[in-house]
Amino acid sequence: MTTQSPRTAADVRREHLHKYVAWITDACRAPGTRSALRAGLRRDLDHVRPMHRIVAPWLPRHRHVPETEERAYYLVASMIADRPRYTFATEDDTDDTAEEGESVPGPEAAGEQPQATDAPSGSVADDLGSVAADRDGQFEPAERWGRSLGYCLAQAVVEGPGREREMRISAAEARLHLLTRQSAAGLHRHLPATVRHLRQTGTDVDWAQLMEDLIAWPVSSGSISRRWLQDYYQKTDENRNKKNDQEDENDLLNDAP
Repeated sequence: MTTQSPRTAADVRREHLHKYVAWITDACRAPGTRSALRAGLRRDLDHVRPMHRIVAPWLPRHRHVPETEERAYYLVASMIADRPRYTFATEDDTDDTAEEGESVPGPEAAGEQPQATDAPSGSVADDLGSVAADRDGQFEPAERWGRSLGYCLAQAVVEGPGREREMRISAAEARLHLLTRQSAAGLHRHLPATVRHLRQTGTDVDWAQLMEDLIAWPVSSGSISRRWLQDYYQKTDENRNKKNDQEDENDLLNDAP
């Protein structure tokens, strides 16, 4: 008989972030909501008034929330919304007639209890566990890390050839090194352009993992940057080795009598 490990505070945080990302994505099917969120790109928290009614109910409660953590919630919501309208549509989508003044349900409507998701004392950087969603919408402990931004950039490079749009390795490296040198404010300023480029290549972003990294950036930017860079170079090197092996195999076949 196997016993499940108890859920940690990091697991609870990760579950909350997954639910937040899923809810924001679903809410963006309404044009008014999508417009309000997209308008927050590259703006500070004092100039995103239309976003508060959407994002604020999801912020952790009963503890002081650093501004950097708040900005992670707002930035990720605005980047999720920064997509063409048709990408949010589903077969049973009937929300196309929603207007700017529409009512947006909060976390409770999604079965979320924001106050219960607050972590005990300690930073997100102390223990960034992860939780993966299964098909029933439940969450269970998974790998410690999700797909980092470095991994996503490498994926865009590796899978890009043959697509309508692709990311050159030089461009991906330049973007990655630029981002890893940034302060929290600089990261929030430069990140939307990189995410948009990734989307144009058809590469998905692990939003929950990106939120964790943004929240932890002020105290752990060095270790996060190292992980982004390591993930990028490991992924691209793995692909390079596969190509070399395939070329060697083709040479052997061509030389065979």
